[in-house]
Amino acid sequence: MSFYSQDLVEEIRSRSDIVDVISGYIKLQRKGSNYVGVCPFHNDRNPSMSVNQPRQIYHCFSCGAGGDVFKFVMEYENLSFPEAVKVLADRAGVALPKQEYSKEAKKQVDLKAQIMELNKLAAQYYYYTLRQPAGEQGLQYLLSRQLSGETLKKFGLGYADKYSDSLYRYLKDKGYTDQLLKESGLMQVDERRGMYDKFWNRVIFPIMDIRNRVIGFGGRVMGDGKPKYLNSPETAVFDKSRNLYGLNLARMSRKPNIILCEGYMDVIAMHQAGFSQAVASLGTAFTAQQSVILKRYTNEVLLTYDSDEAGVRAALRALPILKEAGLTAKIINMEPYKDPDEFIKARGAEAFQKRIEEAESSFFFELRMMERGYDFSDPQSKTAFFTALSERLLLFEAGVERKTYTEAAAERYHLTYDQLSSMVSQIGRKTGGLKRAPAPVPAAREQRKKEPENAELRSQRLLITWMSSDERAFRSICKYIEPEEFTDPLCRKVAELLREQWASGRLTPASLFQYFTEEEEQKKVAAMLYDTIPKLSGEEEEKKALQETIRRVKLYSIAWQAEHMDQNDLKKLQEILQRRREIEKLHISLD
Repeated sequence: MSFYSQDLVEEIRSRSDIVDVISGYIKLQRKGSNYVGVCPFHNDRNPSMSVNQPRQIYHCFSCGAGGDVFKFVMEYENLSFPEAVKVLADRAGVALPKQEYSKEAKKQVDLKAQIMELNKLAAQYYYYTLRQPAGEQGLQYLLSRQLSGETLKKFGLGYADKYSDSLYRYLKDKGYTDQLLKESGLMQVDERRGMYDKFWNRVIFPIMDIRNRVIGFGGRVMGDGKPKYLNSPETAVFDKSRNLYGLNLARMSRKPNIILCEGYMDVIAMHQAGFSQAVASLGTAFTAQQSVILKRYTNEVLLTYDSDEAGVRAALRALPILKEAGLTAKIINMEPYKDPDEFIKARGAEAFQKRIEEAESSFFFELRMMERGYDFSDPQSKTAFFTALSERLLLFEAGVERKTYTEAAAERYHLTYDQLSSMVSQIGRKTGGLKRAPAPVPAAREQRKKEPENAELRSQRLLITWMSSDERAFRSICKYIEPEEFTDPLCRKVAELLREQWASGRLTPASLFQYFTEEEEQKKVAAMLYDTIPKLSGEEEEKKALQETIRRVKLYSIAWQAEHMDQNDLKKLQEILQRRREIEKLHISLD
């Protein structure tokens, strides 16, 4: 799995404390001997992820995600193992040797690196051009939008001049091939013109990933050309649906929410006004992948889409996506202005902050937009609205959630709760859409349903937990248990790896994850390593529990052998029975 030696990987691990690293991505709070936080790998609002500093592993008790510091970085930043090693090595100040790759892997790595380098050069070229006579038109446009020199620098804004081959000639002079320039997305090709710049006569907005690397560009045309805004095509390093403009800056904001805008200029204007949590989708409709990314940084998203019809439609499309990701969504009312940029220029940052504080819940925003399609002076149209409202309320789970929203809607439209609730029930019965609250499941039953686990497997997993918890327990257990005595294949593999680690002079359970490639296996290993040893009344009781667990695992192994042996082999059967008697009489010393 790794292109790097185990010694180097372990050096990087030793310099990358898992609590410090994960704290750079999500907020962690100390709870007892561990740290807890909201898991970024599933939709949740509760702190279900636990980080164990002594063992250097994390585990989510809700979705099962777990692993070591490398696995977290891989999952969070969507990286391969070698890429995660490089990220952590750079962070820890560890120099990496040059690596040998397979031909195909090297081709992909080289392509990404070359495109990143081209993007960096292009960004520098555009940045330079904006500040030259050839960029005067672009600079005047940006200054007319009241952007400061500091803001221009902060966002790396640039300009592609009016000639359609300027960047092409600049990069060709540096020795880059046409094929690479085409794959970079910086160029276009047609039969008549050959190869020419993707962006020309446009103000340029570099798009950066969360590690502040330029992965693409957006361009705003000067004059009346079409399209008004143009974005880089998808490349080996740029996927519009998985990135957000300004997130590299917004993720460092200390604000309690993230503001989702429609365009580049809105994000830039808001950052300049002090709203450092602003981001925007990249010229396409807001996506589920983008909502999951936002969930890593916040629990609340405020929408500032344009107040025109297209902006309203975009907001209504985004709301269910945000809700599905477990995010609370609110809408900032910018009327009578079209967008945040206009609002802030006209009314200032203080007035915009007030609009943030008064942001409308997604539910009431949807109702307000629904109202536009009905005439409340016409009884028939008004009744039709209340029918639509009832159907909307049916989307909430029956119980407290639906009751809460029904009460709020009744108050808004001057009805009693009983009147609106009755209408909701009637509509539900007619359409078959009335959701009933599920019967409560006793906690013990729910746990059994969640993780059906027989006593044999439980004993083996518990013994792995003991083996990985401290070296003294490991030495005691290994005097009596061999890896092949674990009947569960995964437990046996973990026991073998722990033995190998011990034989090489170090017991580092966190490094086990690199030996398992299947997601389900990694989750099970994380659960075993993170499991808690039963708390008993004292050291002697804990010794007895461990002794009994060792004995059970050995007896389960004998039982498995008896079940899978040739039943006609009497000699083998006698051996098994003898070994069983020996195990039952075995004195297990843990001193």
